[in-house]
Amino acid sequence: MKALSFVIVVIAAPSALAATPAELLATYRAEAAKTAPNFAPSVQRGAEFFARRFGVSPQMPSCTSCHTEKPTQAGRHVITEKTIKPLAPAANGERFTDLAKAEKWFRRNCKEVVGRECTAAEKADFVAFLLETRP
Repeated sequence: MKALSFVIVVIAAPSALAATPAELLATYRAEAAKTAPNFAPSVQRGAEFFARRFGVSPQMPSCTSCHTEKPTQAGRHVITEKTIKPLAPAANGERFTDLAKAEKWFRRNCKEVVGRECTAAEKADFVAFLLETRP
């Protein structure tokens, strides 16, 4: 009996595996521009979104509930009490370097805090704000 050998080659788009926060911002900006051609990310809108009290969950009314008012500092999940590394890329070089991971957390956190999935424009504004945030 002959043994069969298989070689599996996985080809992945580099942007799906690793990226820079600026590349992720560009991805969200391009996606938002599909519905709003003149869209430009706004640090101010991102800061307002981060601090806004959505009121969907009494335990997590805003992003700051778990991430603190300073995204350069570690936070703590209000339910699980797990420590959360800083959101700002300047304080945590791992943030926004993996599109799939960013999407996973946007999907989960937006549903819990905002009550729906976030739009590409909201994501772009949020990342723009975090890119400008320094320790």
